[in-house]
Amino acid sequence: MSLKDFHIVFIIAAIILSLGFGIWALNNYGQPATTGLQITATGSFLVSLALSVYCILFIRKMKAKV
Repeated sequence: MSLKDFHIVFIIAAIILSLGFGIWALNNYGQPATTGLQITATGSFLVSLALSVYCILFIRKMKAKV
C-alpha cells in the first residue's frame, strides 16, 4: 500500500469516526449538559464535512499528477 493510499484510508477512517462521534452526541442529547453535546455534535459533523471535502480535493490532486 502506497503512502497515498494509506492517506486516503486514514482520512476515510477519520470521517467515519467523526460521524460516529456526532451520532453518539446526538443520541445522548436530552441528558444533562445538552448544550455541550449539541455543540460537540455540530462540531463533529463540521469536521467530517471538512474532511470529506479535503479527501475529494486530495484524490483529484493525486489523479492530476498521474
